[in-house]
Amino acid sequence: MDPAKMLPADANANTNAGANTGTAGHAVSLSVPRWLDLTARAVPLAVLPSGLWRMAMAVGIPVGWSGQLAEDWQPGLETSSYITLLTLVTEALAFLTIGLVRPWGERMPRWIPFLGGRRIPVWAAVVPAVLGALAATAITLPMFSGGLPADAGGSDGPQGVAAWVMNACYVPLLLWGPLVAIVTVAYARRRLRTA
Repeated sequence: MDPAKMLPADANANTNAGANTGTAGHAVSLSVPRWLDLTARAVPLAVLPSGLWRMAMAVGIPVGWSGQLAEDWQPGLETSSYITLLTLVTEALAFLTIGLVRPWGERMPRWIPFLGGRRIPVWAAVVPAVLGALAATAITLPMFSGGLPADAGGSDGPQGVAAWVMNACYVPLLLWGPLVAIVTVAYARRRLRTA
């Protein structure tokens, strides 16, 4: 038996998680394949491990630095504030990718003053997303140009298990730019097809 037939008539209207009502009752209907939704969700998850590693460093958990690097990145108000801000901004930017597969990526949420409910122009989402994908790639690839991230510290960098943990936390960052690019291309194609 079809589970949707077992729901009351008004409940069937709520089963389309991709639908949202915009201004003047115009519906924004997203037809996003599951693989694309999972790809968008993977972006903040790919960025999260490096953020957790940095936050451990910010609160004074030993991450394996020694010598000059340990002195340079010693926890304190300035270092901890910088690391916390960097981590929060990075994760927020990564989270924006989810908007490319949600109704709030096509129409401004109603709670935004003056703009709430207005349709977002395709270019207003695609241009920043393309620039973000390029920037994420340009920032992450050089981290690996000389080997794994822990190798960049030389003899002052993490060694042994600490190096393995750092590398394991930073390798997923390589996915950031390509995943954003995939989701952006799919967003642009979907929006241009329905425009």
